[in-house]
Amino acid sequence: MKKRSVISWIIEFAGRKNRYFGGSIVLAIFGVAASFLPYLLIADIVKELIAGNRDAGYYIQRVILMGVFWIVRIVLHSLSTTLSHVATFNVLGGIRTQLCEKLSRIPLGSVLDDNSGSYKNIIVERVDSMETTLAHIIPEFTANILLPAVMFIYLLNIDWRVALSNLIPAVIGVIFASGMMAKSKGEFEVTVQKTKHLNDTAVEYINGIEVIKAFGKTGSSYEKFVKAAREGADCFIKWMRKCIWWQTGMMAFMPATFLGVLPVGLILVKNGSLSPEDFITCVILSAGLIAPLVVAFSYADDIIKVSTIFGEVTEILERKEMVRPAHLTVKPQGADICLKDVHFSYKDKEILHGINMEIRQGEVTAIVGPSGSGKSTVARLVDSLWDVESGSITYGGVDIRRIPLEQYMDRIAYVAQDNYLFDMSVKENIRLGKAGATDEEVVAAAKACGCHEFIMGLENGYDTKAGGAGGHLSGGERQRICIARAMLKDAPVIIMDEATAYTDPENEALVQESVAKLIKGRTLIVIAHRLSTIQTADRIYCINNGNVEGFGTHEELLESCALYRKMWEAHSSVKDEADADGDASGQEALYV
Repeated sequence: MKKRSVISWIIEFAGRKNRYFGGSIVLAIFGVAASFLPYLLIADIVKELIAGNRDAGYYIQRVILMGVFWIVRIVLHSLSTTLSHVATFNVLGGIRTQLCEKLSRIPLGSVLDDNSGSYKNIIVERVDSMETTLAHIIPEFTANILLPAVMFIYLLNIDWRVALSNLIPAVIGVIFASGMMAKSKGEFEVTVQKTKHLNDTAVEYINGIEVIKAFGKTGSSYEKFVKAAREGADCFIKWMRKCIWWQTGMMAFMPATFLGVLPVGLILVKNGSLSPEDFITCVILSAGLIAPLVVAFSYADDIIKVSTIFGEVTEILERKEMVRPAHLTVKPQGADICLKDVHFSYKDKEILHGINMEIRQGEVTAIVGPSGSGKSTVARLVDSLWDVESGSITYGGVDIRRIPLEQYMDRIAYVAQDNYLFDMSVKENIRLGKAGATDEEVVAAAKACGCHEFIMGLENGYDTKAGGAGGHLSGGERQRICIARAMLKDAPVIIMDEATAYTDPENEALVQESVAKLIKGRTLIVIAHRLSTIQTADRIYCINNGNVEGFGTHEELLESCALYRKMWEAHSSVKDEADADGDASGQEALYV
């Protein structure tokens, strides 16, 4: 697919508030006219003075008109920039919303390719950098180029030779500008990469501060952050040093129109081919070219940055989405889930090699296997967080890719081992499972999952803030709240991916007993390392290196699958040792 140009993206972004931007440009153009007229009035005053006009009223009238035009120009400029900024900040908010919505529509693997620091940098800093382009360059750059263009056309009408003499310093300025742009090539991209690395390092340092302190790595980890910060500063200094003289030359020569007008005009006056009055008019109009050119070319850096600024934002917006229909055309029959010859790759490495599974409605299906065998990948594919590379996953006989994503997600409740809570109250975190749920329903779900008592023991009960990523709660508490959230969703299919990994034995028993009551008539998919918890599951799939090595009941697998038998023996020996030491971990077969 052909990559879209930056201009087309700018037009699309601006088009969200096209009336505002259109009004801003119109006001800017009228502001240009109001800026141009005072120069004509000054030229007229000079001509009348040379002609010997001594009528004070005439000059007072012209001066008042000049003041009125300058006031009009300031008012129009203020209104123009106000409209452009109102439109821009609305557009930036919309872009940020669009980015977040896009992240929800692309495969999870695409999201995980970058860390949270990179996304924060793009959604906050990079989107914020678009403000100059949308709010200033569109109306102000347009107006500040248009005014000199109008003046130049008027100068051509007076004397084309004097008009062209204005271009002499402009040509020199363009040479310097070209040198600056050549020197800048690639430098802004480097600063973006270094800034992104600094963001990533800062987030990593903050998130890992507990581990850093615990293992005495404060010095080495801090050095890594200091190095990233130093590189982030040095790249900007290097960029500035490469461009400073070129930029200085551009800003010195570009607006210096008198360098060409004065010598050329004086020669023409001396030769009698240009009247003194017209010469003075040309000088005055040439002076009017300076201010808008300085403003216009002050945006040179921003113009150079445009492709990179918009590039990172649009790279996310152009990512391939998970294709789902807008409406359901074929209604699923039941809630059986079937995986047929499913292949899946992540970063060019195939993880699953032709997986076949049948997960029947109302049954408990367990998936076990060594670490890295592909268990969680299967769960995420079933939950439609990724799309299969080849093969298919059906729900009620319908390929899940033919079911609208929102409708499919309503049918699945997913509890992962790395549970996430938002920085809001415990009550609201649970309520995320069912929009509009009453407080009584929230409490009922919490009681059913055995977490009501510990919630009531928190500082503010259900109104206690969970903290960023649930940081105010323990790992086990976070998991139990996430399970309550999944139970409140009341979905026909429940996926528990090591969902009790951090709960203590007593609470694990409470959670699993609660789950056993709540899954009646529903489909439960359990991914677990502790085999004793799933030995009474209706069906167990044993996965190894992305392949199904065996499936059946616990007893059947002990007979037919060497890997499962080996895992069970290892688990049993560890459990026996723990029981001998008085440790009651490893509750027995509670998913029933």
